[in-house]
Amino acid sequence: MPAQKVCRTSRTAVMYWAIASVLAWIGLSAIALIWYPLHATSAVTILFAMSAGCVANWVRNRTCHCYFDGPVLFAGALAFLLRQVGVVRFPSFLVWLLLTLGIAISFYLEWRLTSADRC
Repeated sequence: MPAQKVCRTSRTAVMYWAIASVLAWIGLSAIALIWYPLHATSAVTILFAMSAGCVANWVRNRTCHCYFDGPVLFAGALAFLLRQVGVVRFPSFLVWLLLTLGIAISFYLEWRLTSADRC
């Protein structure tokens, strides 16, 4: 089985990610009618939606950074969810710092690992 080709970000990939993220955000926000931690402006909801957008984008467009960002964003959302429901306590800036670092590294890896032809 040949290795899957990974791609650089394109306008089409960004638009696909945005649409998938908004649809996931709408769905998660609807769940907030029953369970408040997923309210529309919550970092939990937004990060879960962005993670879903990355998974969809990886599956369809093979965008390299989405391969790394999907799990990073999911982990950030999960950390904020556990914090919001009172399971753990930590300063929120720590999660934002790790998210920023993880996303920056993923874009660097995309720049280094993919070819200029973008697929």
